[in-house]
Amino acid sequence: MSWDSARLLAHVVGRPRAAVSRALEDAVGCVLAGPLVSPGAVPPVDRSAMDGYAVCGGGPWRVVGHVGVECAAPLDLSAGQACSITTGAAVPAGTTSVLRDEDVALDGEWVCGPSEVGRHIRRAGEECQAGEVVLPAGVVVDGPVLGLAASLGLNRLIVIPQPVVAVLITGDELVHQGPSAPGRVRDALGPMLPNLITRAGAGVGPIHHLPDTHAALLAAIKSSDADVVLVSGSSASGPADHLRAVLREMGAELVVDGVACRPGHPQALARLADGRLVIGLPGNPLAALTAFLTLGVAAIAGLRGLTLPDLPVGAIPGGVACHPHSTRLVPVRVTAQGVVPVGHGGSAMLRGAAGADALAVVEPGPAEAVAARLLPLDPGTRPWAS
Repeated sequence: MSWDSARLLAHVVGRPRAAVSRALEDAVGCVLAGPLVSPGAVPPVDRSAMDGYAVCGGGPWRVVGHVGVECAAPLDLSAGQACSITTGAAVPAGTTSVLRDEDVALDGEWVCGPSEVGRHIRRAGEECQAGEVVLPAGVVVDGPVLGLAASLGLNRLIVIPQPVVAVLITGDELVHQGPSAPGRVRDALGPMLPNLITRAGAGVGPIHHLPDTHAALLAAIKSSDADVVLVSGSSASGPADHLRAVLREMGAELVVDGVACRPGHPQALARLADGRLVIGLPGNPLAALTAFLTLGVAAIAGLRGLTLPDLPVGAIPGGVACHPHSTRLVPVRVTAQGVVPVGHGGSAMLRGAAGADALAVVEPGPAEAVAARLLPLDPGTRPWAS
């Protein structure tokens, strides 16, 4: 299957989860399931935008009182009158402007200063009116969204929750402390995958290291309640690769069975009868990374109810060799002069990816590509102008 087809299918099978009601503090990272509508005008009344003095008409003005945020029924001002006021307080009726403290000259009970009609007053409904849509559906809930929701008077949001991704790492040869040795390989995926999952917008579920047995893999997938199960090191066709046999035994629908890309071609995506997704990642670190960025990120976006973004195109002044039949995924750095391959792009290497901004998606062809789409290495950021 082509790389683009695999990425698109992963997004399609990642169907959005059911919407839920969440308290504001529990909604971070979720996606708005519907438009965010203001239940009332913001602000509900005319308010002072500064600490200073609310004044009526031309100056000088005689100070007749004080208005604070806590005042529910502020006094009325007549021409030539003023009252001290704090930021956010409702301005008295008759106020024509607010003078900032730093612009005011005091002389007993009189104040004077520059007055401009309407200055430093936040008008009722200035930010939004009652019933106005302030954000569309599909927006990721972050700090500013939470602040906006709170300013609208909301305590809860209706959101599509973040999916949970569990990780099963197979390999009898793996060690988890210290260096590799003859016949032993240091596990790089265990430390790498949780951060990638989080940056893609999902929650990290349990991470288990399994022996290379059919029974262990079958039991682990069956017992997982995560929305997505990542299985690394068992997606090829060798004697220790049990994923496809396990999926057949579970009656899974194999949606993607290998992708025409280098590195990372022995990746897989299956849908279980209960709707959970299983993604098979190659055991080699860069191959696993490219497979996650291909299938994992697309599936997570679908589960969150987000669109699959188009990838920006970057020029490669020095060119990069095409593969005759497969899409190449090449670690590159994005500079003002264009896209620069960083090298060290073998399937077992992470040095190139660690120093790169993106993977250049180099289409199959007979020669060299001088431009390519750019797939972010960090799913949560784009370190270039899109």
